[in-house]
Amino acid sequence: MPLFEIETEAHIIITWAADQDAAAAVVADAYPGEKINRLMKRPRDTWVISKSALGITSSSQVCHTARDCLSKAHGDKVHAIRLYMHETGDDLERARKVIESNMVMGW
Repeated sequence: MPLFEIETEAHIIITWAADQDAAAAVVADAYPGEKINRLMKRPRDTWVISKSALGITSSSQVCHTARDCLSKAHGDKVHAIRLYMHETGDDLERARKVIESNMVMGW
């Protein structure tokens, strides 16, 4: 199944789909109010993101605990923040920053 890159007004979505119509349907389901600005089939079936392009200079910046909390919370940021606070004992502001930065990095 081909890999598609779909850019909307607020997101870049990477998804497998049978064809362009199916890829557009993924966006319509996940973000029904967003207009698709660009939709393209990737030339290969993998997607690589440069860590330096995201500003990650060391492995400590990718927080496995935060990603685990995001996974347990099924992407619900508020729930993930609560889980992170419980797991680490960090305060609300620190937990928010860690969870949000790991969401941006594509947990």
